[in-house]
Amino acid sequence: MNFSPVRINPLAMVAGLYRNRSLLLDMTHREIWGRYKGASMGLLWSLITPLLMLVVYTTVFGGIFKARWGGTGTTIEFALQLFCGMTLHGFLAECLTRAPSKLFDHANYVKKVVFPLEILPVIVVLSALFHTAIGLLILVVGSIAVHQAVFVTLIAIPAVLAPLILLCLGASWFLAAATVYLRDIAQITGLVAALLLFLAPIFYPVSMIPEAYQPLMGLNPLTVPIEQLREVIGGNWPDWRALAWHGAGSLVVAWLGYAWFQKTRKGFADVL
Repeated sequence: MNFSPVRINPLAMVAGLYRNRSLLLDMTHREIWGRYKGASMGLLWSLITPLLMLVVYTTVFGGIFKARWGGTGTTIEFALQLFCGMTLHGFLAECLTRAPSKLFDHANYVKKVVFPLEILPVIVVLSALFHTAIGLLILVVGSIAVHQAVFVTLIAIPAVLAPLILLCLGASWFLAAATVYLRDIAQITGLVAALLLFLAPIFYPVSMIPEAYQPLMGLNPLTVPIEQLREVIGGNWPDWRALAWHGAGSLVVAWLGYAWFQKTRKGFADVL
């Protein structure tokens, strides 16, 4: 059983991750490579998969249904806007679907006295972030090709992504801990991830939603980052105020998820 002292303040959260950074990076590296172990094309699958999904969605919506972004534009522009949403949704969806099983996958670590269990959900987030970074690289190349220009606003991509990373950290800590006691959560998160594909502004801009319901879209954790990423790749600076509010809320979620994990960890060994 883990008898390490429970610390739940925000500084302890940051200090713990920094203190275990070498172990965290090493286990993340093994997590990424382990997923493609034995595959003939290895890490190339992390590049091929999002490209194939983009081709399928663009063909169906842009080619067959003749969808255009906001009712105007070309199929290529539609594909670029669609890929913004798909990339960020993929990041959140991977965290939601993989975090619940993380403690079960490493049940042998739970019984170790000194192992920092709190890094296990973080490994999920960093692994998902690796695949997201590849998607963002494809997005940047596509933006440059479509617009025939390199926008300086592209340097704001990390700022757009940072609040979503914090939110995923909090969600991963919470889900990993809660699933130990309630196994059904693993089934629910898969459904939530699928629903978010259509409830988030991925296939459509927020402006297409009836004005009376647009404020409700702001409650969706993907709305702000997706909309601001589209601004950035289009050559506009993001709405810094919206990002600040989103970042503040995500920081609270991260801390609450961490606090929940630390408070409930004493019972992990007994249940697992």
